[in-house]
Amino acid sequence: MRMEENVMSAQQEREFGEFQRLRRETEITLTLKKIVVDASGREIDRRDLKRVCGCAKKIGASEVLVSPVTVAAAKRELGTGKVKLGCIVGGTGETLLSVKKTEAKRAAKSGAEVIRLVPCYSRLFAGNKDYVKREVKKLRKAVKKCAVILSLEDRSLTEEQIAIGVKAAIEGKADGICVRGESPLVLKAIEASGERVRAEVSHVENSEQLRLLLKAGAQRFVSAYPQQIAEELYSGLQIG
Repeated sequence: MRMEENVMSAQQEREFGEFQRLRRETEITLTLKKIVVDASGREIDRRDLKRVCGCAKKIGASEVLVSPVTVAAAKRELGTGKVKLGCIVGGTGETLLSVKKTEAKRAAKSGAEVIRLVPCYSRLFAGNKDYVKREVKKLRKAVKKCAVILSLEDRSLTEEQIAIGVKAAIEGKADGICVRGESPLVLKAIEASGERVRAEVSHVENSEQLRLLLKAGAQRFVSAYPQQIAEELYSGLQIG
């Protein structure tokens, strides 16, 4: 009798299957909201920019990331919706701080809500935390209404140098840091930050990599392949 009570009816099985499907759909939606669509390549043309912004809106991405020269055009494509507009400033990092500030101010004036700062990597390689901290503070002051993310994505950075950069970001009042999409780097960044700044990762190429980085603690995922990731996530969703 007890065994019979534990057996689900066909109706209950259908309802449970529908519940699981809806839960998976919600999980996918929340995951896609953590994607930053990377359109920061300087070679991007107007047609590609339109396509990228359309994709970001369609999947419900967090942000579209562009270079300083395409901020105004991207803002027109995104309009006033929920997808934020981010701009990466600083070139290779060796740009003068005054130029970085000018780029950031111009981007903010054109509609950017997130500024991603490429620091002076030569100073960071030398362990000069105070210089990077100064860059962050100056930029933070220049674009008070924007979120500021410190880019720590150079391939040559060691885990120790990333930790120095994270500390500079915290002391400079940045909102987050971004490292390359490798789990050891994410773990090091989170360890160094004590979760005091948001941990983001770049160069995310597929859904499997995203899942691994999510488990490692990353909170945002910069990717040039948002449509592919969305399709991969939904492909595992079985309609019950």
